[in-house]
Amino acid sequence: MAHQQMPSSQKALMLELKSLQEEPVEGFRITLVEESDLYNWEVAIFGPPNTLYEGGYFKAHIKFPIDYPYSPPTFRFLTKMWHPNIYENGDVCISILHPPVDDPQSGELPSERWNPTQNVRTILLSVISLLNEPNTFSPANVDASVMFRKWRDSKGKDKEYAEIIRKQVMSTKADAERDGVKVPTTLAEYCIQTKVPSHDSSSDLLYDDLYDDDIEEEEDDEDEAEASGIGCGMAGDCFGDEDDSGNEES
Repeated sequence: MAHQQMPSSQKALMLELKSLQEEPVEGFRITLVEESDLYNWEVAIFGPPNTLYEGGYFKAHIKFPIDYPYSPPTFRFLTKMWHPNIYENGDVCISILHPPVDDPQSGELPSERWNPTQNVRTILLSVISLLNEPNTFSPANVDASVMFRKWRDSKGKDKEYAEIIRKQVMSTKADAERDGVKVPTTLAEYCIQTKVPSHDSSSDLLYDDLYDDDIEEEEDDEDEAEASGIGCGMAGDCFGDEDDSGNEES
């Protein structure tokens, strides 16, 4: 029987999922919404310590197009979020997730938009950086943007924005308890890389169609891309000498 050709996007996603399970991004947990569907991922985001989001447990979905990585995925929060760059429906507005088209009206440089060298790891780091350092020049939520600027410019004296975030963080505790998740609240806990165990042996079947030499070759390419990636804006100690905030991609 002839071997059926696997879509390149599916192969790329298999490799990224494998990489993220073996070397997780601090502050995130990644799972598939359904074991048989590589194009829909569920993300759990832990609020970074020493930020307004400390102790929070925020859920999101990443949906990948069939032509990934040539087109960007979408990133939508399932948890209700009050943030300048998150729409009411939970969609994240960030340059790295915008298609690579020349749009002078947007105020974004083409280099700030999506390109095929980006990956899930750089998206996650950009989102966590965006949470604490919003882009207020082109907000998705104008009211949240105005409120954030008041809080920032008053150096925390205007507490309305911080109070809303605090209430949202508190409301996520029930979700964490229901999912049996212990949310990290210290930098030491946050920076621990915990490998996510496979739910069952079916997870291994995802990789059966990949040849070993293909895996090694593409992982080497992925490592090179990651080496030039972005760092973590709030928890930089987790990432060694990388000190970029990730806002170049936002």
